Amino acid sequence: MDVEQQQGTWYQKSLWGEGGDVRHGAGGEGGTGAAAREEWQASTASRRERALTSDLMERVCERGNLNRAYKRVKANKGAPGIDGMTVGELGAWIGEHKEELIASLLEGSYQPQPVRGKEIPKAGGGVRELGIPTVVDRLVQQAILQVLEPMVDGTFSESSYGFRPGRSAHQALRQGAEYVREGRTIVVDIDLEKFFDRVNHDVLMARVARRVGDKRLLRIIRRFLEAGMMKQGVCVEREEGTPQGGPLSPLLANLLLDDLDKELERRGHRFCRYADDCNIYVRTQAAGERVMASITAYIEGKLQLRVNREKSAVAPVWERKYLGHRLLSGGRLGIAPQSVDRMQERVRQITRRNRGVSLERVIEELNAFLTGWVTYYRYAECKSELERLDEWIRRKLRCLRLKQRKRAKPIADFLQSLGVPARRAWLLALSGKGWWRKAGSPQAHEAMTVAWFREQGLVSLSVRCATLRP
Repeated sequence: MDVEQQQGTWYQKSLWGEGGDVRHGAGGEGGTGAAAREEWQASTASRRERALTSDLMERVCERGNLNRAYKRVKANKGAPGIDGMTVGELGAWIGEHKEELIASLLEGSYQPQPVRGKEIPKAGGGVRELGIPTVVDRLVQQAILQVLEPMVDGTFSESSYGFRPGRSAHQALRQGAEYVREGRTIVVDIDLEKFFDRVNHDVLMARVARRVGDKRLLRIIRRFLEAGMMKQGVCVEREEGTPQGGPLSPLLANLLLDDLDKELERRGHRFCRYADDCNIYVRTQAAGERVMASITAYIEGKLQLRVNREKSAVAPVWERKYLGHRLLSGGRLGIAPQSVDRMQERVRQITRRNRGVSLERVIEELNAFLTGWVTYYRYAECKSELERLDEWIRRKLRCLRLKQRKRAKPIADFLQSLGVPARRAWLLALSGKGWWRKAGSPQAHEAMTVAWFREQGLVSLSVRCATLRP
């Protein structure tokens, strides 16, 4: 028995008990084989197809499925919900309440708790409101997701890339680049206004009911949608929206927006959709304006969502940002200026003098951030841009290091320790220039060289990107 199997057995025995599943109804082939998958790929769901899903709650409550859900929730960690229960406490809670939990799910009586509201800053300004479910609710949502996702994902459009297994933002960008190389250099960039907050529950549940015939599961999904949000000690009822923060929300979003995908395919459009970010590629400005008008009418009429007129546009691809990138002529990828600005702002936060942390700690935090950032943008043609950013980051660190020395003598001593002659070291130490100008001085460069930063372990964006490029 391999390690994964051993772990699965341990969780099964310790949390959910031994034995197989908890099915009480019809068994098991519906929706799992090749024939069932072909049925699900039909354009509309028949009564027979919905009947195949009448025992979905039994599948949700299978011991193995619950074990996997628990391990996923535990691995994802995350903050507690309104009840204060942490992920680390979930195992003990399951040990005491597992039978009660399973019974409530099978009966369809399970009642989710309100989510804990939390606002986080958005990259472009403003705030995004997250809804943090309790860890038990996250467990249930994850168990539902594990059953529904394999069943419906194969029916989604090939042009949908967000929150799907085996798909990524890079794939969406590569597909967009291919459309540009075909001559489709005008993009219809559609921004859905506060999508996750504006989802109409009735419209969404109608789409879910096309695929799901288990009324117990439908009721519980509806309850998750309607669960209130606790903000500043007050529970606010939700009449629309699917809160970001729960495992199930991305799949529900894809179920709703799949109608948009199918409509775009029916009209013969070339497009890429990543979650609520949809780009349609056309050859002329006039064609783009026509597509924008007709698709806006469809989205607002059929899906009851709102298109943000201020952020949506028809324009050449290189004038718009998509998934943090710009599509350039010939289908090349570049980094969007807004993405560079956000990266620099994050570096400024990490290198603030008043944080009171050592240079070693600052470099450690920078490395964690910069490694992830450059990995995401590794396909962009940005060598000169990354080299410029490398020099800017080193100057920020030189500035921080000089600030940390504070007074003239410690600064002069530090520079001399790194090989700067005494006279030149004191000239800089006694200079009345600002810290940023001092950091750009020849003495600072002579002391804190590129090689010196390499010795400190600082990640180089340009070097890292070169090693990541295929």
